[in-house]
Amino acid sequence: MSGRPFVVAIDGPAAAGKGTLARRLAAAFGFAYLDTGALYRAVALGLLRAGNASPSESDATKAALRLDHQWLASPDLRQEATGNLASVVAAMPAVRAALDAFQRRFAAQPPDGAPGAVIDGRDIGTVICPGAPVKLFLTASVAARADRRRLELEARGESADLARIAAEIEARDARDAGRAAAPLKAAEDAHLLDTSDLGIEDVFMKAKAIIETARQARG
Repeated sequence: MSGRPFVVAIDGPAAAGKGTLARRLAAAFGFAYLDTGALYRAVALGLLRAGNASPSESDATKAALRLDHQWLASPDLRQEATGNLASVVAAMPAVRAALDAFQRRFAAQPPDGAPGAVIDGRDIGTVICPGAPVKLFLTASVAARADRRRLELEARGESADLARIAAEIEARDARDAGRAAAPLKAAEDAHLLDTSDLGIEDVFMKAKAIIETARQARG
């Protein structure tokens, strides 16, 4: 097999199941895993902790350049307020530029000598790693994604209003798809996986087969 790292790019809207799938695939193939959304969430968390819930692009870019990697492990990254602000700062071109280089370095040189990387986000297959040998685009209905988010919140002991969650997901979808900088969309050669009515095991097996076929073809 070629000495170049084997990159799996996974894109899709919020709560489509990208993170769960990406972690399983990384473990199955011994690849490094990067949740790029966590980078934007970490920037958002830094801003919120500084009391800045409505940052300018300049403020957000400074926060991105000061990104504390310890924040990537913070449970506060999963809070709704953090996620919503992350979607806002991710639409800022200067913030994206500040974080894109990190993502590309991760793909080119996965940590700990891993033979490949699984990277999930919104624009991995279209912008960050357009040459990735495998690109997956996960999607699901708003109803399915809202219910998953509700279950996630309730499992953490947080209150969850299904209608509000669905409205927030729709708003994030609109922001992500309509932003000028790297809008959310499937790469032309991406494999589309609708997870609305599929369990994680079904999605995992489909994705695993796609990767295995691509690795065999790569030689």
